[in-house]
Amino acid sequence: MNNRNVKSGFTVRKVAIAGILSALSIILNFSIGFIRLPGLSAEITLMHIPVIIGAILEGPIVGMFIGLVFGLSSLYTAVYKPGPLTFVFLNPLVSVLPRILIGTVAYYVYFGLNKILGNKRSAISVGASAVLATTTNTVGVLGTIYILYAKRFMAALIPLLGLPETTSPSYIFLSAVPNYIAEVIVSVLLCIPVVLTIRKIRN
Repeated sequence: MNNRNVKSGFTVRKVAIAGILSALSIILNFSIGFIRLPGLSAEITLMHIPVIIGAILEGPIVGMFIGLVFGLSSLYTAVYKPGPLTFVFLNPLVSVLPRILIGTVAYYVYFGLNKILGNKRSAISVGASAVLATTTNTVGVLGTIYILYAKRFMAALIPLLGLPETTSPSYIFLSAVPNYIAEVIVSVLLCIPVVLTIRKIRN
C-alpha cells in the first residue's frame, strides 16, 4: 500500500513538473522566449532552459516531453508567423528533434557527472549539463539546417543581411558563435540556482 502511494506520488509529481515547465516553454515562445543582448546580431533563446531543468529534476522522459513541446511551439510559430528564414522550422527534423534531444543530453550528463563527483559538487554537474544541453540545441538546429537547407537558407540570408554573394554556408555556424556563447552563459546562470534551490527544498 505504502509503496503504491509513493510510486503514485512520484508519477503525479513528474506529470505536474512536466506540465508546469511545458506551459512555461509555451509562454516563453509567445512572450520573452527570445531576447536581444547588447552587441549581438541576433536574439538568443530561453526556451531550452525549462527542458534542461525538467530533465535534471525529473529524468530524461520528462525532459524529452518538455523538449517536444518546445519543438512543437517552434513549428507552430513557423507556420503561423512565417518569415524569410522560418521555412526551415517547418521541418520537424530542424524544429522538433534537436529540442527532444536536449532533455536526453541534460539528464545523462548531469546523472553521469553527479555519480562521479558526488552530490556536494552538484553545481558543477548542473552547469556542465546546461552547457552540453545548450550545445545540443544549437548544433542540432544549425546542423540540420546546414545539411538539409544550406543553399536555400543562404539564398534567403544573403540579401536579408546584405552579405556578399560568395558567402560560404559555414556562415550559418560562424554567425551563431556569439549568440551560442551568450545562451550558454544565461543557461548556466539560470539552471544552477533553480535546480539547487528546488533540490534543497525537496530535501
